[in-house]
Parts: sequence; structure tokens; C-alpha cells
Amino acid sequence: MVHNWLKISALLAASCSTLALSPATFAQSSDAGFALEEIVVTAQKREQSLQDVPISVSTLRGRHVQDFSAGGEDIRLLSARIPGLNAESSNGRVAPRFYIRGLGNTDFDLVASQPVSIIMDDVVMENVVLKSFPLFDVERVEVLRGPQGTLFGRNTPAGIIKFDTRKPTQETEGYVSASYGTFDTTTVEAAVGGGLSDKISARVSGLYQRRSDYIDNGFTGEDNAMGGFEEKAARVQFLLEPTENLDMLLNFHVRDIEGTSAMFRANIFTQGSNELNENFDRDKVYFGDAHNNPQEYNQWGTSLKLTYDFGDSATLTSITAFESADGFSLGDIDGGNPDGPGFIPFQSTTQGSTNKLDQFTEELRLSGQATDKLFYQVGFFYFNSDMTVGTNPFFIPETLARHKNTTWALFGQAAYDLSDATTLTVGLRYTDDEKTLRSVSGGTGQVFTEELEGNKLSWDVSLNHVLNDGLSIYGRIASGFRAPTIQARDIAFFGAPSTASEEKIISFETGFKAELLENRLRWNGAAFYYNVDDLQLSAVGGGGNLIQLVNADKAVGYGFETDIEFLMTEALVVTAGLSYNNTELQDDTLRVGVCAQCTVVDALDENGRAIVDGNPLPQAPKWTLNFTADYTQPLGDGEVFIFTDWALQGKTNLFLYESVEFTTSGNFEGGVKIGYRWGEGMYEASLFGRNITNEVNVKGGIDFNNLTGFVNEPRVLGVALKANF
Repeated sequence: MVHNWLKISALLAASCSTLALSPATFAQSSDAGFALEEIVVTAQKREQSLQDVPISVSTLRGRHVQDFSAGGEDIRLLSARIPGLNAESSNGRVAPRFYIRGLGNTDFDLVASQPVSIIMDDVVMENVVLKSFPLFDVERVEVLRGPQGTLFGRNTPAGIIKFDTRKPTQETEGYVSASYGTFDTTTVEAAVGGGLSDKISARVSGLYQRRSDYIDNGFTGEDNAMGGFEEKAARVQFLLEPTENLDMLLNFHVRDIEGTSAMFRANIFTQGSNELNENFDRDKVYFGDAHNNPQEYNQWGTSLKLTYDFGDSATLTSITAFESADGFSLGDIDGGNPDGPGFIPFQSTTQGSTNKLDQFTEELRLSGQATDKLFYQVGFFYFNSDMTVGTNPFFIPETLARHKNTTWALFGQAAYDLSDATTLTVGLRYTDDEKTLRSVSGGTGQVFTEELEGNKLSWDVSLNHVLNDGLSIYGRIASGFRAPTIQARDIAFFGAPSTASEEKIISFETGFKAELLENRLRWNGAAFYYNVDDLQLSAVGGGGNLIQLVNADKAVGYGFETDIEFLMTEALVVTAGLSYNNTELQDDTLRVGVCAQCTVVDALDENGRAIVDGNPLPQAPKWTLNFTADYTQPLGDGEVFIFTDWALQGKTNLFLYESVEFTTSGNFEGGVKIGYRWGEGMYEASLFGRNITNEVNVKGGIDFNNLTGFVNEPRVLGVALKANF
């Protein structure tokens, strides 16, 4: 596999050499007078041009987030729209699961840890519920691939997704946008901000989304029983600038959601095939109870970011934050009733709840330009969370499990200019992580306690070299780790908690970043290879509907990702992204349970458990491909515009074991928006379509006692209006 990675690296290096040696091929002497805007990112906790960052980074502008969410989509809209990124959830609009370069966690428990970290306005959203905070008034999304342990800490071996919202300014401005479409899907988003005085600015923004119930329960005979939701969220920010050297940014945000959790559909596969059969009906299910998969969550948080500039030599930054959430999701796990559809050995309905989740974080960081050649940053990070998770299978009393986690870390990074063209960056972080569990079984009354502690030194080294004004190449070696984990859900099913020790990753990456055709074409690419020791896995489901944490001996992955943005004319911008991931489990002793009715491809041991050595990682698409085109044409006092976007995923194995039924290939979705802008871009009216071809894509399965799965959102067509001021 290292050989394959070297071949990919050589191909990218050859591309860089071609660009460097033949600039005349790309640099035109035209006087076009237009170019792509520079993209500024904070991937290294300071503002830099995207082209100067020695990390594989892709970005998404806030206006495209708004385009993608017009049909009521949540944070999972990012899936496959960034090369190498996958996202799905079996908990509906909360508890999403993210995967970068094939690394992720399929565990559906509300305390599950993930190797992809979500950072919102400089604050880590550690718990899976916090990760689902809705996207609105977004300035920019940054996806950082590969270990980010030095600056962002543990639980980032796959990478991070970083969201930056629009901040208050002295200029008074804002917008209101509204859309309405199929299933009464309604979205209203608005923001207004400006100066309250010479030293105080504010910004208020909000989101309202809803959809009517449209799915019938064929078993109870209730029409339009589920499928809808209502979500409200708001954010208030104040920026205080009492002196020239001091900035104080206060952020308060809140969210409330009520609606339907994930829709599990019984026996939608025929044994021996992964094609959907006649049991599948997007507008009807046959749940054996009247719960109708409800979901309710409340969430709020606040943060205070203080920045003090000492002058040319140093800046002190403090970020203090608190997040809180509570709520529940209920699911008909088998997806049917005693009469089917198909054979269902026994019924299972389970409710998972976050009775109380509190998270506190503090980061203190000193950074500055020590000399003309040396930039540095050093800091301290503290994290504390306390949450109680409930699991209610309804045939016994609810089981509550209290999880506590305390982490502290010291970190530092230095970037040194070896020459005008070459910069060496070195980072180091020491982390101490402690977790505890206390739970009382609702069925037996037995008390369980667990304590885990892990500490680790993470590091990274990168070298960035500028070949010419439009091209740079880089190499990066990075380590990282996922902290030890405790899983307590099985206590509710007469089992015991399971644990997993820390996982460690070493990653090698090389890439190029180019701006060509007089900055009309931006082309970035990277090749990677990683090796994970003691990979944390969740062996989910089987006939007992259980979750067990295990450590696999090793996993390896290699591949590449590349994306381009091309301003073909003043009227047409196209983007395209492509990624290839090849992942493999390497543990000849690892055995996992399998689903009751599926056709398992793996060899089985004497106990009927699958031997998964050599399998790809779950939810790791072999290929992802995305494309957008944005065209404008003057008309009258305004302009007509057309925007379209498409995303495709290649072969994907859904579980640790391989089976015929739980494998997907060729999933794709497309969207389009056609409209008119006038008043110098102040007003906009459009027609839109999301999933315009009404594709039915299997997003995941329920690894239980029948062939149950869940799918993507249906087609939504609608109209949208927007006004800027």
C-alpha cells in the first residue's frame, strides 16, 4: 500500500513539475481584468491565504451553504460536497456522524466519540448532539484533512470541520431570505448588524425551518404521521473594542428542534441483493407502534473571545465557552410490525436521551511574530463535560449512565522561513484525558463504574516551498490520537459497559496549491497515506441490537483529493472536486457479529462471527466527486443566474463486515437554482430544486434482525426570495 501511495505522490509531483516548468502553458497575457477572490482561512488559528497553508484544506462559502439547505437540509448537506467527506445519521437531524479520508465512527450512541472534530466559532463541539447545531449566517466552512492534534487537540485524527459565522462590524447591513417548497418545506433566515456606538458592534441572526409530516403509518392507518420537523435557532453577537489593542467578542446562541427522528424501513432489501425492493415506499412505513419516531432537543451556548494585541511581538487570545443540551430521539428499530413487511423475528423500539449535557472549555493562546522569519504560538487548553445519557428499551425501566470527561493540554507551534520561498512548521501538544462512568442497570439494578485515562504527545512537521508566484508544494507528517472511550448502552440490554484504549495515527501527506491563468484558476491537490494503531471501532447490532467497543490492531489508508475553482468567463464559475480513498482493516484476530438475515461475504468463525481482516472501513466511499456551475447574464436592470451542484459517491461498505445487502455504489444527488437579481444585487427571486432527480440513496442500515435501512431526503421543489440591506 505504501508503494501505491508513492505512485500517487509521484503523479502529483509530476503535475507540480509540469506546472513549474511550463508556466507559459497556463499564464496568459490577456487583459481579462477579472480574477478569483483570495480565500482567507484560519486553519492554523491565524489568518492566512488558503494557498499558503501546508495542509489539505477545502472551503465552502456561506452563500453555497444557503443554496444547499434551501430544501430543509441540515449539517449533513456537506456530505460528498467536499472531496473525501462523508456524513450520515441514524438519529435524524441530531447526532450526525462525519468521515474524512475514510476515518469515522458508525456508533449511534449519544456519547460516541468521533475522529472528526467540529469547531464552531473557535469552540469545539465534542458531543454528537452539539455537532448538529444548524448552519445559518455562515461566512465560511473549512474542512481540514488529516490529523490536527497540535492546534486542535485529541479526537482529530481524521481532521476537523470548521465553521465561521459572520461577525459584527460597524457597517449597518443584513439580509432576509425565505423559501417555500414541497411538503410545506419552509426556511426563513435573517441577520442584521452594525455599530451601536464607536466601540460596540452587534449582529443578530436567526433561522426557522419546518416541514409538514408526509409519511403515512400503514400499520396504524394514520396518514401524514411523521417525516416533518420544526427547527428554530438564533445567535446574538457583540463586539466590544474599548481600546485599540483589545477586542471582546461575546456570542450567545440557542436552538430548539421538534419533529421526526430517522425513518427506519424494514426489509427494504431482498436477501442477496442491495437493490431496494417492493417493501420500500418513500411516503409510507409500517411501524408497529404509535410513537411515530419523535425527536425533541434544546441546546444553548455562549462564548467570550478576548484578544489583546501587545504590538508587533505578541497577541494574547482567550476563548471561554459553555454549551448545554438535552432532549431525546425515539426509533422503531426494526422498522416494521409483527406482520412485516418481511420477516421480523421480534419487535424493538428504543429511546435515547441526553438528560443533561454541560460542556465547558477554555483556551489561552499567545502568538506573534518573534522575528521577521519566525512566527510562534503557545497555549493551554482545558475541557470538562458532564452528561447523563438514557437508554429506554421500554420492556424494562430506563437505564441512565453518567459520563464525565476532563482534558487539559499544552501546545505550541512555530513557523520558520528557511528562505524567501521555504517555510518549516513544527507543532507539539501534550494532552491528558480522563473519563469516568457510573450507571445503574434499569433491568437488574446492578451498578457499573469505569475509569479511563490516556495521555499522549502529538506532533506535526510540514515544509512549504513556493516554486513561483502561482505554485507552491508542501509535505506534511503528522501524528494524533483519539482518547480512550467508554460505551455504556449495553447495560440497558442486560450487558456490561465496554471500553477502548486510545488510538494513534501517523499520517504522511504531500500536495500542491496553484493559481493559474492570471488567478482565474485555483487548483489544489494532495496525496496521503496513514497508519492507525489500536483503531477504535464500534461493533454495532447483530441479533442482540448491541454495541461493543473494540480496538482493531491496525488500519491503513491511502489516496488523494483534488479540487479546482475556475473563473472561465466573467459570467461563469465552475468548481470540481475528486477524492479517492482506499482503506483496510488489518487484524487477523478481530471477529464481529453479523446481521440475522443478510448475505455475509466474509468468512465466519465457528461461532458465526465475521472475520473482517482486510475489509474496508465502514462508511468510507472509495470515490467522491462533486461539481458546481454558477452562470450569470445581464438582463434589463439586473441579471439572470443559474446555479447547479452535483455530488456522487462510489462503492461504500456500511458495516465492519461485508455483505451483499449493506453495500452501496453510485449514490448521487443534484440541485439547481434559477433566478433573477436586481437593484445592484440587493434583491433576488429564484426557483430551486434539491435532489431534483428524486434519487433514493441508501445512507445506512440497521444492523439488527432484519434487512432494515434508511435513505436520503426526497426531492424538494420551491421558490425563494432574498433581500439584502
